[in-house]
Amino acid sequence: MNTGIFLLGLGYVLSQFFRAFLAVLSSILEQDIGATPDDLAFASGLWFLSFAAMQIPVGAALDSIGPRRTTAWALFIGGSGGAALFALATTPLHISIAMTLIGIGCSPVLMASYYIFARDYPPAQFAILASMMVGLGSLGNLVASYPMALAAETLGWRNALWALAAVSALVAFGAFLFVRDPQKVIGESKGSLAELFKLQALWFIFPIMGVSYAISGAVRGLWIGPYLADVFDAGTSTVGQASLLMGIAMVIGALAYGPADRLMPSRKWMIVAGTVITLVASAVLIAQPAQSLALSVTMLCIIGFFSATYPVIMAHGRSFLPPHLIGRGVTMLNLFSIGGVGVAQFFSGKVYSAALPGAATTASPYVAVYVLFAGSLAFGLLVYLFSRDNAD
Repeated sequence: MNTGIFLLGLGYVLSQFFRAFLAVLSSILEQDIGATPDDLAFASGLWFLSFAAMQIPVGAALDSIGPRRTTAWALFIGGSGGAALFALATTPLHISIAMTLIGIGCSPVLMASYYIFARDYPPAQFAILASMMVGLGSLGNLVASYPMALAAETLGWRNALWALAAVSALVAFGAFLFVRDPQKVIGESKGSLAELFKLQALWFIFPIMGVSYAISGAVRGLWIGPYLADVFDAGTSTVGQASLLMGIAMVIGALAYGPADRLMPSRKWMIVAGTVITLVASAVLIAQPAQSLALSVTMLCIIGFFSATYPVIMAHGRSFLPPHLIGRGVTMLNLFSIGGVGVAQFFSGKVYSAALPGAATTASPYVAVYVLFAGSLAFGLLVYLFSRDNAD
């Protein structure tokens, strides 16, 4: 792994951190600035939607100016600037604006590495390289759990955000110095979104891409905190530990799917199997939401592990892309993935608020949220069953 790829990996660590750290700060932010779970769901949704909206210009930028400048400037202005604004926040609105900026800043990091993998490495290696990058980046998911909770309690959440702003700036500067743009092919034609959407094989992959990460991303990014706190009276430390366990499961899952892709004869049916297991674990949470803390955390870890299909779904979609559409293609796939989490967070906040008045039990609003996630995943799986299998 060269220095440039390593720095993109660090950038993705930050990206994973920023999408998940609100879960362990939910109680503190409610006390300090009055941010409710609905407010934080809205802010988290803005992170994912701003991230998703940037995928179209990011794809064009990767194909035109390359990953080096695209990543460095976005991470410096959006990532570092957004973290600084978060540190200064005094209202939920400030949190929402900061999360929007951070989403923009993180938007090109993973796709920059995938662009390099797709252009400079053999297609057969894409899935394992993609899963390794997701696994490395998921360390940010771990830091956003118990370590972040500990930092918030000892240093204060504002000081922690100032430190993150400085780290984001350093990684952006390093990316500008060390990331190397792939060599352009002489005479290569410029692709377009219209040409991309003519690839009918992708139509059956976009829906599963849009929902597969939504359940683990939304729950780990926010809902695990309020859910465990309200239903099991878990404190910040316990929520941090549970978030850490789910984050570890997501890391191991991402790392496991890459090598499995080389061993399994069918990429499609491996993804189907992992999605079915995710749905079964979700059904257990829906049926027994308050049975025990251990059972709920176990089901959340199973969801985290088996829903980590992102890199192999990305590889499945990438296998249908011609060289001149790689930048736009992988970023469009990512738009569906990240945008799906953003939409899920927006709707989950509304579903939670609608179920809260007159709820039969403390767990009832969270059951409604899990039903939303599981139903969306089941729909995506149904469409995906009609997709073509491996193209490489």
